[in-house]
Amino acid sequence: MVLPTTYFAALILLIGSMLCWGSWANTQKLAGKWRFEVFYYDYSIGMLLCAVIAAYTLGQMAPRELTFSDNLVIAAKRQMAWAVAAGMVFNLANLLLVAAISVSGLAVAFPISIGLALVIGTVWSYILNPQGYAPLIFGGALLVLIAILVDGFAYSGYLQAKKAEEVRPLNPDPRAKKKTARTPGAARGIVLSLVSGLLMGAFYPMVEIAKAGEVGVAPYGVGILFGAGVFFSSLLYLPFFMNFPVEGEPLEFTAYLSGKPRQHLLGVAGGIIWMIGGLCNFCAASTPSSVQVGPAVSYALGQGATLVSALWGLLVWNEFKGANERTKMLIVVMLVLYVAGLAMISIAPLRAR
Repeated sequence: MVLPTTYFAALILLIGSMLCWGSWANTQKLAGKWRFEVFYYDYSIGMLLCAVIAAYTLGQMAPRELTFSDNLVIAAKRQMAWAVAAGMVFNLANLLLVAAISVSGLAVAFPISIGLALVIGTVWSYILNPQGYAPLIFGGALLVLIAILVDGFAYSGYLQAKKAEEVRPLNPDPRAKKKTARTPGAARGIVLSLVSGLLMGAFYPMVEIAKAGEVGVAPYGVGILFGAGVFFSSLLYLPFFMNFPVEGEPLEFTAYLSGKPRQHLLGVAGGIIWMIGGLCNFCAASTPSSVQVGPAVSYALGQGATLVSALWGLLVWNEFKGANERTKMLIVVMLVLYVAGLAMISIAPLRAR
């Protein structure tokens, strides 16, 4: 199977992972008014489809080495179960993330959810497989945690200012009784993002457990088992979200069938883009031990997708349009803290050497 053999090759894959994980959600935005609950059926299909194609192409190359199918024959059933479970945990976290995106946008949901996941996953991965300079790893995680708090304050302040602007023209006379339009608060999107982050931080260490040891599952096998966990758990999770939506009216399955071909294709494309990033990340963490980036750093760099998605939300989708100077400053501070935290985590393995 095709795997990177140098530290810099692994870094290139991690950059690709970061771009994919930070960009897939644009397909949800491009789908327009297509509800996330039905979008996600196609998304989960795309993930599994991409994993299968990669396994039976790249995973079968270099037959003198152990191929994807050879590895699955010798892999322990327990390790394989961990890979499926990782997909199921990730899927619930990602569904909550997609729900948060539909409520609050990319620039809020990603930094809070994936930022919290980064902190949890980086620390947990380091405990399972300590590689890199600990002070830099934990210091970087702390900066990311502060960035999450700053982003939450920025979003809350933005909504408050927006609500005040909506109320002002309705009340030209200060003596008149206030008529406040009901505007969604910040709490719903922030809570969805936080719960998503708690779950998201658990899936990557589970992937590491699946890959560990001589009977561990290889990256391409992890991709298929992970994708299967996502696909089949979607059949369990999505009916719940459709009957108890976070926003809007309950949906019937006929809503999925009524989608346009373009919307279905965008959903599949979103899943494919995520899985390409996932396979890049899984492979990067499986380089030879002498040049290995390390799972804690691989996960952290993969979560640099937060910056990519936040920039999409801010610069392309204008999610903070009309924000005041204070909110803009908080957003800049959040981005700077995030970059600093990721930089510290990224150079941690070089400092350890």
